[in-house]
Amino acid sequence: MNTMSATLKAPILAVAGLLLVSAGTTMAATIGVVAPQSGPYAGLGAQVLEGARAAAAKSGDRLVEINESCEQGAGKAITERLRAEKAIAAIGFLCVETLSEALPDLKDARIAAITLSVRSKILMEDAQRYQWPFFRMAPADGDEGEKLAEVMLTQWQNRPIALVEDGTIYGRDLASVIRQKLEAGGIKPVFTDTYRPGQEQQLALVRRLAKAGATHVFVGGDRNDTATIARDAAADSINLTVIGGDALKSANRPIPLLDGVLAVTLPDYATLPEAQTVVGEFRERGAEPDGYALPAYAAVEIVRQGAAEGAVIDHLAGQSFSTVIGPIGFGTDHELQANPLELLEWRDNNFLDPRMRTD
Repeated sequence: MNTMSATLKAPILAVAGLLLVSAGTTMAATIGVVAPQSGPYAGLGAQVLEGARAAAAKSGDRLVEINESCEQGAGKAITERLRAEKAIAAIGFLCVETLSEALPDLKDARIAAITLSVRSKILMEDAQRYQWPFFRMAPADGDEGEKLAEVMLTQWQNRPIALVEDGTIYGRDLASVIRQKLEAGGIKPVFTDTYRPGQEQQLALVRRLAKAGATHVFVGGDRNDTATIARDAAADSINLTVIGGDALKSANRPIPLLDGVLAVTLPDYATLPEAQTVVGEFRERGAEPDGYALPAYAAVEIVRQGAAEGAVIDHLAGQSFSTVIGPIGFGTDHELQANPLELLEWRDNNFLDPRMRTD
């Protein structure tokens, strides 16, 4: 009886193993990594490659690394290479020029494209219209204004709010969107203005804010102007809560941000609890998982999980995946199910979750 049982078990286990391989859970996948390897964006491309290589080394997947020149006319050649290498998906795509040219051919090749960077809403609208296999692991145009207005409507509803911007398209449009949403929610700013950017001091502006009674101000401008406004308010003993957008996530110079400045921006993924094991592995190799490294790692994980269900292109929309940077889900519109931008506070030389303060 025991001998027969053992004899029967062996074929069953063998069949189970074959089923696992056929389902894609153990078979290595071929994944394209489309990222700049030269030129002005090579540093960002290196982050993508570093993250993708780390994930593939752990999963056993094969990477096809393709240089993204970000120039017109390169998209078709990228698709031809991916098709020749039998890639099931490609990640990276830091430039809208690449995607806009490649997506029609990627549709024909049934190769999913996951961007880590491109925010164009128009491109996604075209992708939906023509059923291109475009998935976005980045904020979309409009997410920044939505999140900023949400913060003000829910956390500042009883505060005197001011909106100031630097006159650029970025600052002006963002302030306009926020103002429309605030007024629709019953909040009228006590002060709005366009300031002159790039000045050594903004004391006149902060004194006008104080005279208007504003205690909370949105600054639609770059990091240095925002730092100048926060510094001058503090120096003049004006109690002002300052918030900016994603533009604040840049080099902290020449004027450093004061602790307490708020921003709606992407988190530093290396600080997330779920990322600590992988972050430790990076650092053991003498590498730092900067910028796009952990999102690229997560994108490889998503492709791997999608491949376990069949053709990746058919198993991304409407699904959620466990990744190194937390759960990531795509809606049926191929956008992220949740706005990835968060309210963060500058503290200890980093933007951190203000709910995690220990002081």
